[in-house]
Amino acid sequence: MQSGISASRELVSQFNDLLASEDQFGLLIRIKSEQLQPVQLLKSSPGSSFESNVDSLLKPHIKPNEALYIILRRYASTPALVAVTYVPDPAPVREKMLFASTRLTLVRDLGSEHFRDSLFATTAEELSPAGFKKHDAHIALEAPLTEEERSLGDVRRAEQEAGRGTGTREIHLSKNLATPIAQDALEALKDLGAGNGRSLVMLKINPDSESVELVPDNSTPGSIPELVRTISPTEPRFTFYRFAHTQNGVESSPLLFFYTCPSNFSTKAIKFRMMYPLMKRAVLTIAEKEAGLQPEKKFEVEDASEITEQGVLEELHPKVEVKKTFNRPKRPGR
Repeated sequence: MQSGISASRELVSQFNDLLASEDQFGLLIRIKSEQLQPVQLLKSSPGSSFESNVDSLLKPHIKPNEALYIILRRYASTPALVAVTYVPDPAPVREKMLFASTRLTLVRDLGSEHFRDSLFATTAEELSPAGFKKHDAHIALEAPLTEEERSLGDVRRAEQEAGRGTGTREIHLSKNLATPIAQDALEALKDLGAGNGRSLVMLKINPDSESVELVPDNSTPGSIPELVRTISPTEPRFTFYRFAHTQNGVESSPLLFFYTCPSNFSTKAIKFRMMYPLMKRAVLTIAEKEAGLQPEKKFEVEDASEITEQGVLEELHPKVEVKKTFNRPKRPGR
């Protein structure tokens, strides 16, 4: 998912300066006033190496509690740049969410053809000369493929996608906000909106493609306890459920939305964890715009076990307090 934040004119101008001169080593960027803004151009010393520039020029700017985008000139041939997203754990939560969700926008707005590599770092050590060497070693572990192997892999992936029916469509929610969603997930939402017998749609996020996908489940829960048993206790879920029930002799089928994020999921990578709260609003917007779904009630809990039928019914049918009128005491003698 993209955050809607875009590159400022000042950033584009300084980025062009970086491209134009090999004397420029890097460019520091922050998010300010809902835009990607340049902080400083780093000019390398004549004859200096990438490692020495990292130590002398970059190191002073790395703070233990401030997120930062860093573009570095690392390679002698084009594409020569590496895009670094530095998001330390002690940084403010909102800042971490914005930086994680905007990193793809940064590369796209400046031109992905200029970048050979990208790096997501959470500690200063990862941005040291030793940290870059470790990153290189990790990349090198991935055995290079021949052109034939790559083509065969593409064919296999295409066959798998066709077999599952999980083509992905990008939904443009605004000028700068686009969310990829699997076609079968979109169709399931539309079925739920059309009242074609479906009562449940559960969605998840694919951390690799950052797209919304359908959780395969043919369950037709007839009660809230049955619904709870279908929701994953270990991974976050976006759940749309049409709750058919009778209250005080009146039948109704309100649409409910549940966002669950289990506490034990906190052990997952910070980048993946941040995708879910960011994607929640986009999922609701897609459901409304593409499938006509407007949940009557929305619930947000950690564990699905916190959802109870009594709690849901109390939200749907709150008790109306009858205020007693105050009877003024009669005056003496009457």
